[in-house]
Amino acid sequence: METNGFKYPKAEKLKSKKTIDLLFSEGKSVSKYPLRLVFVTTDFEEDGRLKMGVSVSKKYFKKAVDRNYFKRVLRECYRLNKHLLIDNLKEKYAFMFFYQTKEHLSYQEINEKTIKLFEKFLNLQNAGNENQ
Repeated sequence: METNGFKYPKAEKLKSKKTIDLLFSEGKSVSKYPLRLVFVTTDFEEDGRLKMGVSVSKKYFKKAVDRNYFKRVLRECYRLNKHLLIDNLKEKYAFMFFYQTKEHLSYQEINEKTIKLFEKFLNLQNAGNENQ
């Protein structure tokens, strides 16, 4: 049985072109090879503290079936580990989650890297908040 905390509802999906443009123009980024997280604080009207989009480069995976597989894996890793972000964020964020290698990493490897990436992001945010 699935608990409420492990869902990836439509409200959390990043779809706004304006927000995506903002991410690429003003967003900061944090990396944990081969994953990259681009983020920006934003104020969207809907409930929820974050919106997440995923992307896999056509440069590395020419076939859509391969890109779609890694996008599914990224969404699943986010879904299972988003509690790390939600429990520790005070502001609203928009995220874009990238897979940036042509290597075919296993689900377990990607999941471990996702956890490390989220922890790195939170450490960066906590360090930034202490300086203010």
